[in-house]
Amino acid sequence: MLERLFALEARGTTVRRELRGSLATFLTMAYILFANPTILAGAGIPYEAAVAATALAAAACSLLMGAVANFPLALASGMGLNAVVAFQIAPALGSWQAAMGLVILDGIVVLLLVLAGLREAVMHAIPRDLRRAIGVGIGLFITLIGLVNARLVVVPASTVMALGENATAALPPVSPGTLRAADPAIALFGLILIAWLLVRRTTGALIIGIGACTIIALATGLSVLPQGGWLALPSFETIGQADLRAALTLSAIPLLLSLVMVDFFDTIGTVSAIAEEAGLQDDEGRVPNVRRILSMDAISASIGGWFGASSATAYIESAAGVAEGARSGLHSVGVAVLFLLAMFIAPLLAIVPAAATAPALITVGFLMCQQITRIDFKQLDTAIPAFILLTTIPFTWSISHGIGYGFIAYTVIKLLTRRFDELHPLMAGTAVAFVLYFVFGH
Repeated sequence: MLERLFALEARGTTVRRELRGSLATFLTMAYILFANPTILAGAGIPYEAAVAATALAAAACSLLMGAVANFPLALASGMGLNAVVAFQIAPALGSWQAAMGLVILDGIVVLLLVLAGLREAVMHAIPRDLRRAIGVGIGLFITLIGLVNARLVVVPASTVMALGENATAALPPVSPGTLRAADPAIALFGLILIAWLLVRRTTGALIIGIGACTIIALATGLSVLPQGGWLALPSFETIGQADLRAALTLSAIPLLLSLVMVDFFDTIGTVSAIAEEAGLQDDEGRVPNVRRILSMDAISASIGGWFGASSATAYIESAAGVAEGARSGLHSVGVAVLFLLAMFIAPLLAIVPAAATAPALITVGFLMCQQITRIDFKQLDTAIPAFILLTTIPFTWSISHGIGYGFIAYTVIKLLTRRFDELHPLMAGTAVAFVLYFVFGH
């Protein structure tokens, strides 16, 4: 039955290889069970419910990818996308329920673009270096979130008071934390430990780092064991709470656009990389059944929003499973089973403090920032807007503002230098939409 469903022999794999790959992939991406609830808590989502929603969304979406698309790709709540939801969309729309409604719309829009064959057209509209800069900017944003959670970066109370009295005062907005406190000391230890494990190419480096920091937190009293049992029935209070009506407003359109763009481009690169690594491309470098794969990814975004776990998307960590020999959708089905089991350990996961997950966030930010080396900084008419984009995302604490400033700068530079043939109409239209939003949408 497995051979018939997943064509194991044709792809040169076995059940054992696929399941071994499932375990490797799960270990490398299971940090999302800690990181996603920590980030979504910023939007007001209960931690234990966020754990269950994260696990259930990952299980459902990975199962879809494996059973329908037969591709060795696991999915879960996207890092970067969850930051957009928690720190940008939820405050702008007034609730996390409205933000999840927008996530559902995001999945529907992306699915329509896939089915219409427009994904490639939109891809060509936005220069590759700007797409790379979006990933780098989000990586820096996630890094900053991790540093703040670790209290390695703090906002001085004196600065807040001074700015309240005089908004033009020239004061440092942030300052370094102190290692005399437990949080930054534990986080710094975890960051060094994870870095060492990554250098040694140790599977599950992020999970090991989170676990080690949690043990130290328990020993120092920063965290405590759950009062009841370590296992419990999962809380599904976030499921079905998405507010589509609140998301269907004109003011939400720029937010939806930024979410679609972040969700849209990340998956294409991930699918291509996994297909190349697994040898699943044809002679012309194309991925067979790519529309089905991209359709499952788009549907997964809406599933994540309906569950209250933010947009679920393809994980590049699936490469760990491919490295273990996985070549089919059975790998993804195995990952789904492991995430289902993880739903029942929410009380145990609740003992993990922010100082333990912060090193994982910082490390994920580093991994996302590696794309910066592929930006051509000698092509100034694109590199300068890319730099504006990737720096304003973390410094404004707003992904849509960073994208908007970068797109506006790119469009204006092309117009001033009379390089009209290099400016796609869709790109120009997007820049105009951002200008209108920045001027009238606040």
